[in-house]
This record gives sequence, C-alpha cells and structure tokens, in this order.
Amino acid sequence: MKVTVIGTGYVGLVAGACFADMGNDVICIDNNKEKIKQLENGIIPIYEPGLDELVKSNVLDNRLKFSTDIDFAVKNSQVCFIAVGTPQGEDGSADLQYVMAVAESIAKSMNEYKVIVDKSTVPVGTAEKVTEIIKKNTNYDFDVVSNPEFLKQGNAVDDFLYPDRVVIGSNSERATQIMQELYSPFFRTGNRIVVMDVKSAEMTKYAANSFLATKISFMNEIANLCEKVGANAEMVRVGMSTDSRIGNKFLFPGLGYGGSCFPKDVKALIKTGNEYGINMSIIKCADDANKKQRKLFIEKITEKFGNNLSGKTFAVWGLAFKPKTNDMREAPAITIINALLEMGAKIKACDPKAVESAKFIFGNKIEYYEKSYDTLEDVDAMLLLTEWNEFRRPDFERMKSLMKTPVIFDGRNQYDSNRMTEKGFEYYCIGKR
Repeated sequence: MKVTVIGTGYVGLVAGACFADMGNDVICIDNNKEKIKQLENGIIPIYEPGLDELVKSNVLDNRLKFSTDIDFAVKNSQVCFIAVGTPQGEDGSADLQYVMAVAESIAKSMNEYKVIVDKSTVPVGTAEKVTEIIKKNTNYDFDVVSNPEFLKQGNAVDDFLYPDRVVIGSNSERATQIMQELYSPFFRTGNRIVVMDVKSAEMTKYAANSFLATKISFMNEIANLCEKVGANAEMVRVGMSTDSRIGNKFLFPGLGYGGSCFPKDVKALIKTGNEYGINMSIIKCADDANKKQRKLFIEKITEKFGNNLSGKTFAVWGLAFKPKTNDMREAPAITIINALLEMGAKIKACDPKAVESAKFIFGNKIEYYEKSYDTLEDVDAMLLLTEWNEFRRPDFERMKSLMKTPVIFDGRNQYDSNRMTEKGFEYYCIGKR
C-alpha cells in the first residue's frame, strides 16, 4: 500500500518506519528541510531504541523516503496520515493550527479518493473540522479517520510492530476496510483491531492517557500518606497489584508523570469538559497531585539542607522524563533543578541520552557529565530523578568515597532503604519514612 505520513516527529517517524517495515511504500513529509536532509543521511533526530536500524534498513530497501514535497506525496498515496504536533495552548486546549494547515494542503493536492487519518492526538470533533476544510478545497471523494497512537516512549517500535490493539475511528465502510488491510500484517496471530465511530476513537486516546495519569497520581498520594503513618508504599503497591482487577502497571510511586502526552492530554480533556459544562474533577485532582509531587520532593531536600542552598552542590542522575528516551518535555528534573538553582545550589548532571536536550533548557546554568561517578566528587547529595538501568546497581562504596556527605534522595525508589542505611547512607525515598 502507498502511504504518506506528514510530520516526522516522534509519532510520525515511528509510524512511517514501521509501516515501511511491513512492505508498504512510505513517504515521510516535513516542512523542515534541514531535518529531512538529516533523515536522508541516516541521522535520526530522536532517541528511540530500534528506530535507527529500522529507518536505515527501510531506506536502503527503498520502501521509506523523506521529502518536503507534500503535493507529490499526496498524489502518489492512498492513505495520508496527519502526524504533526498539537502543542498545548495557554488555556490547556490542543492547538490544531498545524493539523488544519496540513488538511488544507492535502485537499489541494488530491487527485483521487484518499483516506486522511488523524494520527496526532486531537480533541473530539477534530475530524469534523478536518472534513470541512478538505471539502472546501477539493471535489474528490475522501474519508477522514481517527487512528490514535498508544506508543510508550522507550518501547515505541515494539508497541507499533506488536500492538495491544489498534483503534480505528471510521464512519465509512470503505475507509474501514482500507485501514484494516493496512494494519492486518501487524496481527498475524490474532485480530485486535477495534473499530468504532470517529468521535469515540478521538475520546479513547484522551480517556486512556488520563486514566493512566490518574493511576500514577493515586499511587503517589497513597505513598505520601504511607510516609506519614509509617507504612511502606512498596508493600502496599505489591498488595494492590496482585489484585487482578487493579493490575501491576503504573503503580510505582515517584516524581509523577511527565513527557509529551500525559500532561498535555490531561489538560486538554479538562478543557474539553469545561467547554461542554462537565467538571472533570477526578482528572483535575490527578493533575494537581502530579504538580504537588515534585514540590514534595524539593521539600525533602530543603528539610535536610534548608532553603538557602548557596555553597551546596548536588549530583543529578537522570534528566529525561523516563528511561530509554532523550525527551525532557515536562520532565520532573526541570522543575526540581530550577527550584534548586533559585535557592543557590550548584548542579552536576548526568543522563545517558538527554544531555543535549538538557542544554537547550538549562544552558550553562548546570554542569554536564558523561559518566555518573564524575558528578559525585565533593557533592552534598545525589538526586536520582530517572530510573535508567545504568543507575540501578552502582558501586556504593565508590560513591561514598567521592561524596562530601553520603546523602541520596531517590525519586524513583530504586534502592533498598535498609541496605542503604547499612552502607552508611542517609537515604530518602518516596512512600517510606
């Protein structure tokens, strides 16, 4: 099948590479000429395990191409995916200007029937708006489909190639059959394609992400209470997660959720609720709890060292919002580091993949290191903010010998508190006194 994917960001690039890997002819479009040039030369702008090899192999086999020519791509494709950004507006709503601009460009380039697919995360009713724009700019037949993505950063390639389910929101049997054919190679051992109406598909993405965000915030509030009453949040987590009705995912207490999806989608769903007179009180509380979680971690540090941190130096292990990505959008590290800098602290930071991303945010306000142990020399404490595998089993004796004071603030509950105490560390974690 001939496919165009417009937008070579996180979603578009993964989708394009994976569709190509299933034998389709894919053209990935972006208006950033420099980005397209880099992709043609095998330079991948994001870090995602497995994506580099997938892109290069499919470019080599001539199934995956990159271009800025949207007119050529649309004319030579049956299915056109819109995978451009929908940044958060000041009021929390999704900014749809890029989606609408692409829809107009597709319409003006059409030469026959097309299936136009909203792959970007868009609020309910967007497909109707896209339909109106296309109708104004073409006389050719078309259908607009909603096909939300459910990719986890750090595992996106596998999520796309081996999905739990594919949601297709379609009001057209013709478009539904084309989409089912496109996705059929991903389900050779079973059919997990869920077909529904367009608006339900648009809502499904926001509902799923907001539910997971709420689950994270719920566990963090339980962990905070555990600290006060003397319970162990890890024991509580195990006790809860063994209940099959609850499950064991998204129940790890920590610094809260970040990234490009959960914070934005939660706020967008709250905004949609306001527009229709529905108070999304549970989701609002989840959002508030998430913001509070980072402040509570900062308070742990100030309770130990005071509010004036001049002369204090902290090592930060982990900058990305989660492991296996270089993405720092809405990362807890941003809030925490900025707060410590304002109080006069010096920061020495390390992350396996996100250092370059951090430089765009902090510039020369903090020091950057390639090796985690290099951050520890003469520091007053180490802050673990991202649970990279590289940080799971460090040499604690070496750490202790390098640090001015053996103090660890573990925002991810990565280490055993009893073991840390035995080794002579002053250890602070989430959900345990």
